[in-house]
Amino acid sequence: MTDRPVRVRFAPSPTGYLHIGSARSALFNWLYARHSDGKFILRIEDTDQKRLVEDALDDFAAGLRWLGCQWDEGPEVGGDYGPYFQSQRLSVYRQWADWLVEHGHAYRCYCSEERLGRVREEQTAAKEQTGYDRHCRYLTPEQRAQHEATGDPYVIRLAVEPLDGSTTFHDAIRGAITFEHSLLQDAVLLKSDGWPTYHLAAVVDDHFMQISHIMRSDEWLSSAPLGVLLYQAFGWEQPVWAHLPVILNPNGKGKMSKRHAVGADGKSIPVLLKDYIADGYLPEAMANFLANVGWNLDGSTEVFTPEQAIAAFDISAINPSPAAFPYDKLVWLNGVYIRQLDDDDLYQRLLPFVARGAGLSVEAMAGRPELRPAVPLIKERIKTLAEAAPMLDYFFVDGLLAYPDPQALIGEKMSTAQTVEALHGSAAALASLANFDKDSIEACLRAQAEMLGLKIRQLLHVVRVALTGAKVSPPLFATIVSLGRERALARLAAAAKAVE
Repeated sequence: MTDRPVRVRFAPSPTGYLHIGSARSALFNWLYARHSDGKFILRIEDTDQKRLVEDALDDFAAGLRWLGCQWDEGPEVGGDYGPYFQSQRLSVYRQWADWLVEHGHAYRCYCSEERLGRVREEQTAAKEQTGYDRHCRYLTPEQRAQHEATGDPYVIRLAVEPLDGSTTFHDAIRGAITFEHSLLQDAVLLKSDGWPTYHLAAVVDDHFMQISHIMRSDEWLSSAPLGVLLYQAFGWEQPVWAHLPVILNPNGKGKMSKRHAVGADGKSIPVLLKDYIADGYLPEAMANFLANVGWNLDGSTEVFTPEQAIAAFDISAINPSPAAFPYDKLVWLNGVYIRQLDDDDLYQRLLPFVARGAGLSVEAMAGRPELRPAVPLIKERIKTLAEAAPMLDYFFVDGLLAYPDPQALIGEKMSTAQTVEALHGSAAALASLANFDKDSIEACLRAQAEMLGLKIRQLLHVVRVALTGAKVSPPLFATIVSLGRERALARLAAAAKAVE
């Protein structure tokens, strides 16, 4: 380990939107920074200019803030170790790539793409390991001078040294890791256009930004040896390495990809954080859930606060084995968090979702009186905020509900005539109530069912569909109160007319 002040980083490439696995990596880094009174840095590794997604940075920033992982240094915040965009640090990479060449730890490679292609073809035909054959590593001074004199383009490659033997480094999650030098390539560090590869840029930035711990996906484990060798070549103190386990599909079959994931039931599930936000998941629930994917608070507690996670978080307690993404548990956990909200808080969070379902602006929805009284009716029934919209859309239909299929109004084992009679009778009974409250409405409709010779569930089905347009709704008697007498009577009358 290290006794340096803790400085960790999340360093995404803006070639796509924030993936749920990357969000977990960011969360772990943030938790460790807060646990250690350290700093959490956001760095943008935008060296792949051809694949940049225009609004990816906005997506990263919005997603991290939604999750509660506010960075201490980086874009929009600043800091003493910027710039925090790799595209703005090209001169730094050139300086240190040249330093490696001057000190014999790297070399200029003038091989053309055509030659590299021929080498690969020959290696494949000979059933040898493919890779660069180190041709330019052994050029004579005269040959190098000739290339320089003619201005031949070149890349700068790391000179792996020694070519035999092995190197061992310690991973805080996985323990000692040994790699054989004979299996390593002389990787490109600086491309011919002056842009760095990940190997060089990450090491240079991590050193000069004083990153103490590198906590990243174990997909980067294969490149760790090059990082170790670069730190040794520069003579810099190495950070603590910690490679996080990949996240598997919920069905446990294969890694959760950047574009597609398969649930335990075989159906697709979202892989981008923005899709979970749009689907109505709470940030508190998502942070709690992601912290539990590969790590746990105490082995048994499933619901915990960020403060509890910060106090307990320990890198060495991260499980190195790949972890399946338990999507069903996220759905359950989100429902738990929804039920813990007070009604006013839940109302504010529901506004944009119900407004979107009703085709209204949030401002217009906030001015409608129906939503707030309906919140307690659905609180126990929803597991995401988005589920509220179809349960409540009947509140916000302008005019009377349309009945595209009047047959849906017909009660179980009831004729058309019986259904019309039930609708008119229920409307008359509700109109006569002195007190339009839940208990009075329930007693009224039970008496009406008995008078008509119907089972209560038969009558309630007819009334429910007439008032809400759906066979399932929040508790019916409270729903009628929320609709109000005038709207309830008008909808019962419209339903009767549609069936007749």
